[in-house]
Amino acid sequence: MIEIDNIDHIGIRVSDRDRAIKFYNLFGFKSVRAADNDDVIVMKNDKNVEINIIFNANNNNNNNNILMDEVEKFPGYTHVAFRVDSIKSTIEKLNKNNIKITQGPVAFGQDGHVSVFLRDPDRNTLELRGRAEDLSALGGVEIYEPLN
Repeated sequence: MIEIDNIDHIGIRVSDRDRAIKFYNLFGFKSVRAADNDDVIVMKNDKNVEINIIFNANNNNNNNNILMDEVEKFPGYTHVAFRVDSIKSTIEKLNKNNIKITQGPVAFGQDGHVSVFLRDPDRNTLELRGRAEDLSALGGVEIYEPLN
């Protein structure tokens, strides 16, 4: 068995380097360095969470995310979930920055967490997840019920 201690970083493929950097800056990520031999920008936030912006994607997909927006399902990573300190504050900041929530706020089960989903400019899916708070002023919380 290989024991995994932690996630080291997340690679996010994008088509427009500068647009992606500007978007992820809104979430506290700052450029740390550019790779010398690859189309990669390393970004970290103040809590040392690292993402790698890989800016070599073509944009021949009619603005679809092949893993999330196509009827036929393909294998692959569908989204990344980041933990936030306050889901209420996160929703307010998303609204303030005109970032559309594509699903949520939603609770999956009874574990006391609430999630919102959104897309980056290349339609990569992000989940922002935090402890349940009173969200009645923001429309409340949907309880997810899977289809059987």
